[in-house]
Amino acid sequence: MKNDSLKKIGDKILEYDNILIITHILGDGDTLGSAAALCQAVREQGKNAWIMIEDKVPEYLKFLVVDMCVEELPFKGNYISVAVDCSDMERFPERRKIFRSGEICINIDHHLTNTFFGDYNYVEPDSAATAEIIYLLLKAMKIEISKEAAEKIYAGINTDTGKFQNANTTARSHKIVSELYKTGIDHITVGIKLFQSVKPEKLMLENKIIGNIDMFHDGRGACTVVTQKMLEETGTLMEDTEGIVEILRSLDGVEISVFLKEMGEEEVKVSMRAKKEADVSKISSLFGGGGHVKAAGCTINKDISEAKEMILREVEKELEMIYG
Repeated sequence: MKNDSLKKIGDKILEYDNILIITHILGDGDTLGSAAALCQAVREQGKNAWIMIEDKVPEYLKFLVVDMCVEELPFKGNYISVAVDCSDMERFPERRKIFRSGEICINIDHHLTNTFFGDYNYVEPDSAATAEIIYLLLKAMKIEISKEAAEKIYAGINTDTGKFQNANTTARSHKIVSELYKTGIDHITVGIKLFQSVKPEKLMLENKIIGNIDMFHDGRGACTVVTQKMLEETGTLMEDTEGIVEILRSLDGVEISVFLKEMGEEEVKVSMRAKKEADVSKISSLFGGGGHVKAAGCTINKDISEAKEMILREVEKELEMIYG
């Protein structure tokens, strides 16, 4: 499968007055930052652009998308659809039909498992974040990136690189951010909103979750879970578990971290991270998931105990291959 050029994609976007931008479910800083940056930039060109969502925006990310989100189609006329940071259309199941109803459908992403589902596609797995591609797209469109758009791109790159600490961080990541600084971005305020606005309830939840860590394979693996009961007991939401899997990976000696989230009776979302040697994308693909070599996930339709047993069996195999 072959990429279309960013110039061709940018020209197509600018042909339309109505632009519908689609993010993935359980929105993170990259999908929302990418969507918001594109929305901001084309609005500044006089376009009627909106981000369509199907679930709640996490509280700590709401500052990125102020006055940009809708839950129903906001246009009566023709429009172009742009999906950002979505590996396939299952990442926005309730909006799939509306996405495909656009006169032209564009897919911009950085996941290796992307299915090239658009009429026009640009997929770059070597990009640390889709927000990096949005930066390059706006450059190809010859749009001057404003401070407001730059802050949204910065948020996307910052979150998907784990504050520039993850293995996906590249020289280009830093180069793009250095260019964003020239627009006058307030990186301190963005950083505070992203990482330093923690609610006490979230700390209580993290205490419960981290208190149940299971270490295995001589400390090379770490796993924990969050249940609906834990959320009820602490008055928190699933979005408050953001960052847990990275905390597990940060433990000394851990190569693979696994975090299981009980979404329903028989629906468990699994997040995995690798530190240096392992490839967690191989594991996630066994369960119909996707992602990157060092950061991947999947959904298992079993109860949380069975899901944990299934995923850890495969994680053990990966660790056995590396360390014996």
